[in-house]
Amino acid sequence: MTRVLTFLLLLPRNAAVVLLKAYRAVVSPLYGDVCRYYPSCSSYTLQAIQRFGLLRGSVYGALRIARCHPWAAGGVDDIPERGRPKYALTPFGFVVAPGRERVSPSL
Repeated sequence: MTRVLTFLLLLPRNAAVVLLKAYRAVVSPLYGDVCRYYPSCSSYTLQAIQRFGLLRGSVYGALRIARCHPWAAGGVDDIPERGRPKYALTPFGFVVAPGRERVSPSL
C-alpha cells in the first residue's frame, strides 16, 4: 500500500521530469549555449522539481527565469541546499523512494 501511495505522490513530479528531459533533448539544442547562468534554467528547474516537488520546484524555476534578463550578471546559481533529500533518483532522473533506485546493468 505504501509503495502505491508513494508512486501516486511522485507521479506529477516524474511527469514533469519527462517533459523537461524532452525539452532539454529537443528544444534546448536549437538555442545553443546562450544561458547567462550555470546550470541552465531548464536544468535548474529540473533539479528543483526533483528535489522540492512540482509546485515548489516550478516556483524556483519561474523565479530563476525572471532573474534572467539582459542586465543580469549571470554566473553559477545552484538550487538551495536545505537538509537531506527525502527521495532518491534513478539514472534517468525519476524520483523514487529511497532504496528503490535501480542501477543500469553494465553492458
